[in-house]
Amino acid sequence: MPQHQRRDRQRADRHRLILATARQIAEAEGWDAVTTRRLAEAIEYSQPVLYSHFAGKDEIVAAVALDGFAELTESLRTQRAAGTDAGGRVAALTAVARAYLDFAAAHPAVYAAMFTLHTALTFATPQSPEPLRDAFGVLRDCLAEGRAEGGAEGSDQGDLESRTELFWAALHGLATLTAGRRLRPGLADERLELLVGQLT
Repeated sequence: MPQHQRRDRQRADRHRLILATARQIAEAEGWDAVTTRRLAEAIEYSQPVLYSHFAGKDEIVAAVALDGFAELTESLRTQRAAGTDAGGRVAALTAVARAYLDFAAAHPAVYAAMFTLHTALTFATPQSPEPLRDAFGVLRDCLAEGRAEGGAEGSDQGDLESRTELFWAALHGLATLTAGRRLRPGLADERLELLVGQLT
């Protein structure tokens, strides 16, 4: 293997190691425990090496968020397909909503990086990073499919975008309030059924 390819591969491996380690620490101890010094020690590289990949913690958080969006999108797409096969649009929308909430519950630190912590990521614009647009797109496509099947093919695209934002906001609210133990336990399925019923 040529030397430059070896260097590129080593750099890519180190990049992934930094992000994986940041996620591991954040999930175990919270994002306050993630510092460049702690990361450098954990991956056994110097801080200057770490800074050659990321300018600081904010960039690490943003990179973790982008990875999180890619993982969430994959899960949403998989569950949408499974739901569609199992029972059509209502089942697909329910499966997508449940997959979103399950992701938030299983990966609280990653979810915080995606939606709560300060980053330079831009949302809701054509310039938003592709992983953000892809995740939003799955939610939008689920609602668009339901509207088409329900005879609303001619509805305004802007209205669809707004409905998708409300769907996302509702899921985020459920995820956040559940994580904070602000909702009655044992009623998650009932809340999910009510939400999907409103959307369909």
